[in-house]
Amino acid sequence: MSVTIGRILFATDFSEPARGAQQYAITMAEKFSAELHALHVVPEIILPATDSYTVWTLPEGGMKAQLEAAERQLQKEIGSVVATRQVVVGFPIEEIMKYANDHDIDLIVVGTHGHTGLAHLLMGSVAEKLVRLSTCPVLTVHPKGHPFLVPKAPE
Repeated sequence: MSVTIGRILFATDFSEPARGAQQYAITMAEKFSAELHALHVVPEIILPATDSYTVWTLPEGGMKAQLEAAERQLQKEIGSVVATRQVVVGFPIEEIMKYANDHDIDLIVVGTHGHTGLAHLLMGSVAEKLVRLSTCPVLTVHPKGHPFLVPKAPE
């Protein structure tokens, strides 16, 4: 059995752990001659109203500004690397998995914050949920994990 990786999805929340995962995604895309896709999900903000039948969402202008800021940040983060870039609104797990399915992604690369205990319980883990729910492999990169080894150039 041989493994072919033709499309890699790098999902980012613009955090430091995501920046570490970004280097893995870029390098793997280069090594496998794979398409690189970069995705950021702007969380949909839904606020409950005083009655149980009404919800409030962020006003259209506010969401548009958030999307534009996220698109600029994604461009800045990825820079000149050849990649398909997309910013969407929604719930991160759902949107990452939808994107992976819609684009036939072979590998998802995400950073993990490394939270444990109460912080993990309260904040949850997008990376952990992706590992459990994704139909394709997921590479999680821990912020204090193994450093990337860069081979020396021949002299």
